Amino acid sequence: MTGPRPPWLHFKLLYRRIARPLKHATGMRVLLLIAVFLLPCSLVPLSARAVAGPGGSERNKSRIPVVRWQERQPGCTFSATADGKYSYGFWSGDLAVVVAVDAREVQIIRHRIEPIFGVLLTVRYRGQGSLEVATDGITLQFMKHFKVVQPALDPDAYTGKIQADADALDDETRRIVVKHPEQEQARKARQQDYERAITELIEFLTKNSLRPARLDRAKPEAGGWVFFNTANKWLGGWKAQEEFVLRLPLDGKIFEFPFRLPPKKGELLLRKRD
Repeated sequence: MTGPRPPWLHFKLLYRRIARPLKHATGMRVLLLIAVFLLPCSLVPLSARAVAGPGGSERNKSRIPVVRWQERQPGCTFSATADGKYSYGFWSGDLAVVVAVDAREVQIIRHRIEPIFGVLLTVRYRGQGSLEVATDGITLQFMKHFKVVQPALDPDAYTGKIQADADALDDETRRIVVKHPEQEQARKARQQDYERAITELIEFLTKNSLRPARLDRAKPEAGGWVFFNTANKWLGGWKAQEEFVLRLPLDGKIFEFPFRLPPKKGELLLRKRD
């Protein structure tokens, strides 16, 4: 038995039987109409093979086990501090992950010099071997904003970007002052305030960001801040209560931490536990 005919052979036969006996212009129109209807059908098997083929990213992702923080589940803990910091802890085997977030984080974004969302991550390891902690796979999903997923910011690349933005603003201020000397005092005052805030942010990111690390018995813990950019057309216009899912690939698994901000009365975040 012979296999199915390739799409180009169908078009060739149709041209011989339908298009060629007609006038050239009319025949080409007929052939184009046939192609419009048949071409999508001919491409379906190829698209299916491309998505479901061996080594596809979706298939590989589905093979990675996911462990999810859930209230009252073994290994899952919750604690709250008087200043409104909420911590989710998750023990799995020889390692623990603790996610700390400010209950007012969504409101704080509006007052930062850069629109970034921050969480404090701590990883503890008590095994006999070693554990690699990477930061490039950490993501935050905004569940009420089309489930947009933002990757963690690289602190070095991001500080370079905001420093470049500050330099560009300084150049723009100088040009405006040359054209409008009467604005010099006000413009320079705003520029100094901006530079001061940018310097503080860069210093904080440099000193306190979570960095890749290898944990072992000599160094059992790593921690630091992870930030996510909210300058996205699908983000903003924050809801009265936002829902998030933080994902951290670690030790061959993906740790998921769902949480809501700000807390509402009677919900988990307002119930302290030991």
